[in-house]
Amino acid sequence: MAAHRPVEWVQAVVSRFDEQLPIKTGQQNTHTKVSTEHNKECLINISKYKFSLVISGLTTILKNVNNMRIFGEAAEKNLYLSQLIILDTLEKCLAGQPKDTMRLDETMLVKQLLPEICHFLHTCREGNQHAAELRNSASGVLFSLSCNNFNAVFSRISTRLQELTVCSEDNVDVHDIELLQYINVDCAKLKRLLKETAFKFKALKKVAQLAVINSLEKAFWNWVENYPDEFTKLYQIPQTDMAECAEKLFDLVDGFAESTKRKAAVWPLQIILLILCPEIIQDISKDVVDENNMNKKLFLDSLRKALAGHGGSRQLTESAAIACVKLCKASTYINWEDNSVIFLLVQSMVVDLKNLLFNPSKPFSRGSQPADVDLMIDCLVSCFRISPHNNQHFKICLAQNSPSTFHYVLVNSLHRIITNSALDWWPKIDAVYCHSVELRNMFGETLHKAVQGCGAHPAIRMAPSLTFKEKVTSLKFKEKPTDLETRSYKYLLLSMVKLIHADPKLLLCNPRKQGPETQGSTAELITGLVQLVPQSHMPEIAQEAMEALLVLHQLDSIDLWNPDAPVETFWEISSQMLFYICKKLTSHQMLSSTEILKWLREILICRNKFLLKNKQADRSSCHFLFLYGVGCDVPSSGTAGQMSMNHEELLPSCTPGASLRKGKGNSSMDSAAGCSGTPPICRQAQTKLEVALYMFLWSPDTEAVLVAMSCFRHLCEEADIRCGVDEVSVHNFLPNYNTFMEFASVSNMMSTGRAALQKRVMALLRRIEHPTAGNTEAWEDTHAKWEQATKLILNYPKAKMEDGQAAESLHKTIVKRRMSHVSGGGSIDLSDTDSLQEWINMTGFLCALGGVCLQQRSNSGLATYSPPMGPVSERKGSMISVMSSEGNADTPVSKFMDRLLSLMVCNHEKVGLQIRTNVKDLVGLELSPALYPMLFNKLKNTISKFFDSQGQVLLTDTNTQFVEQTIAIMKNLLDNHTEGSSEHLGQASIETMMLNLVRYVRVLGNMVHAIQIKTKLCQLVEVMMARRDDLSFCQEMKFRNKMVEYLTDWVMGTSNQAADDDVKCLTRDLDQASMEAVVSLLAGLPLQPEEGDGVELMEAKSQLFLKYFTLFMNLLNDCSEVEDENAQTGGRKRGMSRRLASLRHCTVLAMSNLLNANVDSGLMHSIGLGYHKDLQTRATFMEVLTKILQQGTEFDTLAETVLADRFERLVELVTMMGDQGELPIAMALANVVPCSQWDELARVLVTLFDSRHLLYQLLWNMFSKEVELADSMQTLFRGNSLASKIMTFCFKVYGATYLQKLLDPLLRIVITSTDWQHVSFEVDPTRLEQSESLEENQRNLLQMTEKFFHAIISSSSEFPPQLRSVCHCLYQVVSQRFPQNSIGAVGSAMFLRFINPAIVSPYEAGILDKKPPPRIERGLKLMSKILQSIANHVLFTKEEHMRPFNDFVKSNFDAARR
Repeated sequence: MAAHRPVEWVQAVVSRFDEQLPIKTGQQNTHTKVSTEHNKECLINISKYKFSLVISGLTTILKNVNNMRIFGEAAEKNLYLSQLIILDTLEKCLAGQPKDTMRLDETMLVKQLLPEICHFLHTCREGNQHAAELRNSASGVLFSLSCNNFNAVFSRISTRLQELTVCSEDNVDVHDIELLQYINVDCAKLKRLLKETAFKFKALKKVAQLAVINSLEKAFWNWVENYPDEFTKLYQIPQTDMAECAEKLFDLVDGFAESTKRKAAVWPLQIILLILCPEIIQDISKDVVDENNMNKKLFLDSLRKALAGHGGSRQLTESAAIACVKLCKASTYINWEDNSVIFLLVQSMVVDLKNLLFNPSKPFSRGSQPADVDLMIDCLVSCFRISPHNNQHFKICLAQNSPSTFHYVLVNSLHRIITNSALDWWPKIDAVYCHSVELRNMFGETLHKAVQGCGAHPAIRMAPSLTFKEKVTSLKFKEKPTDLETRSYKYLLLSMVKLIHADPKLLLCNPRKQGPETQGSTAELITGLVQLVPQSHMPEIAQEAMEALLVLHQLDSIDLWNPDAPVETFWEISSQMLFYICKKLTSHQMLSSTEILKWLREILICRNKFLLKNKQADRSSCHFLFLYGVGCDVPSSGTAGQMSMNHEELLPSCTPGASLRKGKGNSSMDSAAGCSGTPPICRQAQTKLEVALYMFLWSPDTEAVLVAMSCFRHLCEEADIRCGVDEVSVHNFLPNYNTFMEFASVSNMMSTGRAALQKRVMALLRRIEHPTAGNTEAWEDTHAKWEQATKLILNYPKAKMEDGQAAESLHKTIVKRRMSHVSGGGSIDLSDTDSLQEWINMTGFLCALGGVCLQQRSNSGLATYSPPMGPVSERKGSMISVMSSEGNADTPVSKFMDRLLSLMVCNHEKVGLQIRTNVKDLVGLELSPALYPMLFNKLKNTISKFFDSQGQVLLTDTNTQFVEQTIAIMKNLLDNHTEGSSEHLGQASIETMMLNLVRYVRVLGNMVHAIQIKTKLCQLVEVMMARRDDLSFCQEMKFRNKMVEYLTDWVMGTSNQAADDDVKCLTRDLDQASMEAVVSLLAGLPLQPEEGDGVELMEAKSQLFLKYFTLFMNLLNDCSEVEDENAQTGGRKRGMSRRLASLRHCTVLAMSNLLNANVDSGLMHSIGLGYHKDLQTRATFMEVLTKILQQGTEFDTLAETVLADRFERLVELVTMMGDQGELPIAMALANVVPCSQWDELARVLVTLFDSRHLLYQLLWNMFSKEVELADSMQTLFRGNSLASKIMTFCFKVYGATYLQKLLDPLLRIVITSTDWQHVSFEVDPTRLEQSESLEENQRNLLQMTEKFFHAIISSSSEFPPQLRSVCHCLYQVVSQRFPQNSIGAVGSAMFLRFINPAIVSPYEAGILDKKPPPRIERGLKLMSKILQSIANHVLFTKEEHMRPFNDFVKSNFDAARR
């Protein structure tokens, strides 16, 4: 489409961009953000080739969005985001605008786009909270637009200037003049602007003149900052035309400045215009000044006076300060060597300027704090660039008692010095590293004041090292700061964090300090930043703190934490940070937890890079790296790294006996050394990280789950690095290493859906083998949250109404994700799907991970992990292995299972169905196999309560619902061959539960729902029998007999009574399911009658057999009758016919299994059916017998005498012979067994009859039937009839040795003899090769055939006696129908079925070890044709190339007969 219809394609892309804006789609998530970015990139690339189309489309979208009417805060935010996205896309498209843009495009830009951009610049005032960002973004668009379309923008400005020369005072619109502030200006463009304004300045109204003065100044700085080389060059090679324009405008402005107020307005522009005239500055610095320049000299003198406070007006003093700062700033873009005069001018004013701006006792203020701050920052940065070592003003700003504005100015000045792209002569920031200590102290104080002012948490307490002698300023305040002060502290704090982000070395630097002191200061700094990460009320600061911490974890920065002991310091400080963040994450105390998790992933990557670097750099120092992680209490370089929080512990208490998870309030932790009995902090951090990652796996946010899974890779990488140090197994660090790697690999499945991802997560959780502190704690914490969520769900909406406030979702938004309502909100909103989805995910998590947590946690476990410390009385309930059948009822796992079972019958009016469905699916499909025994026992115990003391069923709706759920769970569980399920299925018997289920379901009646439950139960029984080898039974035979008794009661129970067709279908389904279950139960099942009936055992078995057999026969008859009815009604019910065919098949199988396992008691009842007058009945009986024979031939491998005896009687029945030599059963089998099973039937019959020495009688009957049905001699035994199969099997069984002895030597001679080595037998002229001779090949083939034929004829004395009997029988039978051809029939059959197949395929016949060469194979095939023709007494007529052998064939007819 892009190639053939580019316009339509571009419009489609623009439309897609429009449709996916937040104002159209609503709140953005990760997927929509990625999609939006993709659309942006696509449009930006297209704009390089179809510029007009893209810009026009984006302009239209912007116009439409601007005209939208919105209501509500969310809609306003989406509008603002949409506008930012459009403006950003426009800016990038315009920045890449092709140089060959047509004039038409430029006109279009001015007419359509420029007014929309001006709308943002002119109307987005301070009333809008997003005004500044929108204005900045719009100014960026205008800047890019003016790069290649300056003429269009200049024309608009020029036109407005012209209009302002003639308009009235009351109608002055200066908006277009203000465009000067935002456009791209180079040297040539600035000249045009100066020239144009100078030309029209005098005629402008006063308001317009002031607007020009203000806007031109900003245009100048656009030029200097974007084209600094051009400005620098101005002082190397002065430009006369620029100076002329600037001087002219200076004089005009000077004339305009008649009053003090006007002077104050124009001085900042005048100093800039003067800067554009280097030669004039040179002139007025002299003692004698040119008359034309006197006004410039007087201007500078007035400036100095006002700056020194002698100007007589505060307004002039402030204006002088502004002008002087502009001068200082401009001078930094000039190299001292190019023009020293301007620096002398600066030096003459800068002292007074500093005294004015940086006077703590009298702070400079013009009433506009942002403008004052910007002025002071410009001054401080300029002074540093002019004289970096004159740092008196730095000390003033650093002083603790200086105003907070001074601190803010200093920090932002340092940030600008670091981040601004430097000119060659600008000094570097390292000149300020000597002030690192003061800056760190400022950071600590600011952090304290900002957090204290918010009132969210108590103050931070920085705990310095015991050896850190320098006094740290006390941070205790008697009064809480005001809101205004708090806001200023927040701004300062944000700036300081940005400063750390920009150059971490600035606050890490510790000149002339010892290692412990360095480590202590680093610990304080990182503690403060870590403290900011969870500050939800300061999101921007929290984000910057994360970025700063990430920079601090870069390789170069970590080395500065403590250069004397980098590895030890890294382990201690980084691990404490990790522990704290993960603790916050697991307690859901962070709103943007998904973003924090992404950040944490980057931290882990940085940690691993550092470990790898230190492992490779100096292996001798790495022994500590391993030991510190494994848990040996190696002393660190001191306790300088101690970090703590007052509001909540950064670290767990190191007091022996304090639980890892229980510490609240004020606590701190020393390093790993010195904490007897407490695991090293790096190990505790790893455990807490595991807990956090595990708990993110049940988040309803797919992105959070995938990020958590990807983090497991970095855990594994760390283990790989650490285990390589002392060459120990990686499983010493991560026992579940392999599963963690699988989690990491699945994290790349970005396209997977939420449900599919959770299913994969649960499958991997079930594969976790080793219990660790991490997965145990994760399970327990999740269980606690799950319990609380369950209570809230079950109490909804009551809990919501009582709460009295809007409920929050567990994972509410995409950007500010994931604050748990379970842990923090105290209420739940079920209208939010994420709330319920999170509960479902937690349930699946607990089911899947519960198995590994069931195992006993042993103190002798792997060294990497340890159980929670402290007395047993203070610990949470730990999971204890359920070795007994009941298990420990007090364990969390047991409580969880009890709660789950109760939720199987949850009847909550809003979410009851969802809960029941999900519990059923999760328990049946996702439960850890290790929990199966506990589940079976709990289900058994629950269902046993559905019966009273007399065994009567207590029928209630709830009980029935529980039974139905249990059936579904058990079927899913047994059907789902989960890895490891076989190992655990047999640990608890399910006999009692299954019998109770059947007993309960029996009394439900015959309503539709009851029939459905019965059908499901039958299907469960079938699945149970399929998993019979994995299950354990106490009394299997008795149990199965009882199940057969119960289930057969349901067969035909209601089939004929139902009037409704749908009910009939259901009852037929029940018949089918019942019979399938009965088939599986009857397989190899000897009937066991109930004891105590006073009847002899065999008689009772016989009666029981008759009962079942009669039932099955009735069912078959019923199927036949219904089929007949359907046929008469025109076969309307095709589905019913399929059901009946399947039911009939099951019934036959059931009869076969029943008779097979009970031949002794059942044969007498069933044998008569073989002679039943009804053909269908006889056929059914034969089918049953056939299936028994197929199963029974394997019984010779069984040692059970009972089964062997039964089979013996069956053999007698099959081989039974009539008075006339007929074989009624065998021949009946031949009639009813399908042809696909004739090979097997032939094997069975030959084996059985030969064992009874009745093979001749079998052959006679079979051959007689074949001959009787043959049309002619030529078709005799040519087809794949049963007689042919029997003959072939006899030849194969009894003639194998004979063939081996006869053909093996002949074939080996042909293959191996040198005489036959290069002989060809090909006689078909069309297949001859060029080098071959037809006559020679014919002689070769004839020679080989003659040799084989004579060998066969000569071996008649060695022909096996059994085969002689076969041939004799065949001769006798054929003689009766074809007397003249009886001998020929025998020969023909023998060669066709016996000799020739072995000659053609000697390898397949087992005569040769490998296949003969292709040329030999071809010769053998041709030879077999000649031999078959001799046997058939037929000459070659159809195959022309075989006719030369007719003489040989004819000459051997008589020899073959003999």
